Amino acid sequence: MTLPDPSEYHGQMQASWEALGEGAPMLAALAALCARVVMDPPQSSGELSGEARAILFAAKDRGVIEVRGVRTAFEAPARLLAVYVERDEHRTVAFRNREYPEVTARFFDAFCQLCRAGLILHHLHRDFSLSKAGFEVARTIDESEVQALLAEATEFGLHE
Repeated sequence: MTLPDPSEYHGQMQASWEALGEGAPMLAALAALCARVVMDPPQSSGELSGEARAILFAAKDRGVIEVRGVRTAFEAPARLLAVYVERDEHRTVAFRNREYPEVTARFFDAFCQLCRAGLILHHLHRDFSLSKAGFEVARTIDESEVQALLAEATEFGLHE
């Protein structure tokens, strides 16, 4: 048995490690989930969680969603993958909380629920959007229904 060239092995491991550091496996899984739903749409979106409805409401106007982590953050909870929604051309809302990582996890789980329901499309890398059905459902949600959940998010300027 011949061992592989160490430089080849280390190159593959480095690429894998870099991909892990950028959240690539999870993003690839979400992209595959969105693609599968395009090919075999669900019969109904079912009952959506409050967090899923809050994400939809936040995205109802632009539909632009990004899943990202802050790889360089000092504290581990700030490095978790989280859902970011462009409210308009100048404002973004982040469904993440460094003090309470459970908030980040709840909203990320809700994003996965939206993907499974066919309400999200994957575009490039960490860029997602509402699907046609996603926009339709989002526009039926009353703000008062999700106000408390939206208050758990952090809103900031688009380029902060």
